[in-house]
Amino acid sequence: MDNRYGSLAAWVYDLDKPIGHSFGDIEFYGRQLEGCSGAILEPAVGNGRIYIPLLERGLRMVGFDASEEMLVRCRAHCASRKLTAVLSHQRFEDFHYPERFEAIIVPAGSFQLLDFEQAHVTLLRFHEHLKPGGRLLLDLDAADSLIEDKGGQRSWPVGESELLTLTASPPEVDYLAQRTHALLRYEHWIEGRLVLSELERFSLRWWGLQELTLLLQQSGFTHVRLYGDYSEQPPGRGCQMITVEARR
Repeated sequence: MDNRYGSLAAWVYDLDKPIGHSFGDIEFYGRQLEGCSGAILEPAVGNGRIYIPLLERGLRMVGFDASEEMLVRCRAHCASRKLTAVLSHQRFEDFHYPERFEAIIVPAGSFQLLDFEQAHVTLLRFHEHLKPGGRLLLDLDAADSLIEDKGGQRSWPVGESELLTLTASPPEVDYLAQRTHALLRYEHWIEGRLVLSELERFSLRWWGLQELTLLLQQSGFTHVRLYGDYSEQPPGRGCQMITVEARR
């Protein structure tokens, strides 16, 4: 049930974060990847919010996701734009490609879906799948934004008589494992009657920057660099999103 992104979750994600909706990340990744001629991998590609704009810039994007429901939406968005999508159903821990990539990007904090052991295995696979000199770029939410989340309810109208709702519990904080766990209840309503409900357990891990730097180095990466809030500057006090860059 953890981080499954079922059919209602994928639908809500698509409404809340449509293709091209940017937090500054699309522009940032566009700048960082400008001039890349080789293939670029995006794990946890989701609905294609970032994948598709980068494809439209002419970059050679490849993606995978553990949620088939999210991939269905990503493929449909690519088809409607007449874009050739190279997408597959795989997981962080055991994905495989015969080719090696010029870059691997993990935007929007998706790396935090992994626990420590999964993250270590995944970083080794990232290293293995990069060309010599290839870059890894991944986003991390600031720890306080995860720990201090209060939960709440949101809704999205999807027609004159239909509504999608998301109710999130305040997260349980496991300080020893550096993880938060929240229950997410997705509901589909038609004319005021509940027709479908999904319950998912949403777990995220926060990272110390020195901790992650050491794990990257242990996994074979070098030249670790940090960016704050999708700028060219290192993260400072009050920074909400940190991007970590490392090279094979």
